[in-house]
Amino acid sequence: MSRRLVSSLARAAVLGSVAIGVSGCIGEEIRHGYQIDQAALATVKPGMGAEQVLQILGTPSTVSTVGNKSWYYISQNTRRTVMFLGEQVEDQKVTAIYFNQGMKVERVALYGLQDGRVFDFIERKTPASGADRAFISQLFRGLTRYEPFGSGAGASVVPGARAGQ
Repeated sequence: MSRRLVSSLARAAVLGSVAIGVSGCIGEEIRHGYQIDQAALATVKPGMGAEQVLQILGTPSTVSTVGNKSWYYISQNTRRTVMFLGEQVEDQKVTAIYFNQGMKVERVALYGLQDGRVFDFIERKTPASGADRAFISQLFRGLTRYEPFGSGAGASVVPGARAGQ
């Protein structure tokens, strides 16, 4: 084999392996929540009991907070064009099952992306306390004042210090 052919094959192999590696980082479709089966949903009719709905659809994503009269099955489909970057919401569905006083199905409603706003299933922000004071002021305040509940009006543990400082 000639040296030129070997170098051409080596370049092709390197380019092929790079292309395969990069193709794994391009695009993915992500499904969150309860992906509802439309055939099973069609069997849920007004007048059915809550137990029957549980057997057909399974446990709801969430229930109404007052009276447990509404069950919600939530799903969201997102797409990520490049791995590890943000997601764009493509589709969002909320299937609501409303019950009457006797826990019988009153009606079934389907809500899509056009019926509401996009919401985040998992909020990726953690609230932190102490943002109102700088770290150094908290450190020195902790050395001179005993504040068991953070009230700001605690008793001083330093002899000779004035109250409220």
